[in-house]
Amino acid sequence: MSRLHTYPTVVTWTGNKGAGTSGYRDYARDHELSAEGPPVILASSDPAFRGDPARWNPEQLLVGSLSQCHMLSFLHLCSVADVVVTEYVDRAVGTMAETADGGHFTEVVLRPEVTVATREMAETATRLHTDAHKVCFIASSVNFPVRHEPVVRVQGAAAS
Repeated sequence: MSRLHTYPTVVTWTGNKGAGTSGYRDYARDHELSAEGPPVILASSDPAFRGDPARWNPEQLLVGSLSQCHMLSFLHLCSVADVVVTEYVDRAVGTMAETADGGHFTEVVLRPEVTVATREMAETATRLHTDAHKVCFIASSVNFPVRHEPVVRVQGAAAS
């Protein structure tokens, strides 16, 4: 049996400088992303497309969503497998190719750095990244490769 989930959001353009979209340079790409519950996210387009670099852009949000989904899937799988994660940071990078007819992401690389409680947990934690990728809702929904290059460390062990 399949369960359906919905995620309503609202995007509100706030970039009308008084003349609307009368010209390509006459409006700001600023907008707000909101949903019931969490605070508003101030967003814009990528600075390469006249966006505000102080605001989130859709490309960053997509990469962030993939990173979040992988992390949450991984942490869940670790908890079920009795792997104690004490730290997790991911410095993910997405690559987009701009083309004559628009553009598309060519890949996203997740680089999670994970610390586990004991040496015995490290091998399982490394393997669980592959499993987390398979169950990540977002990664299974995109049409470009999402790779992961995890590093697993043991808490208190000397860095090599």
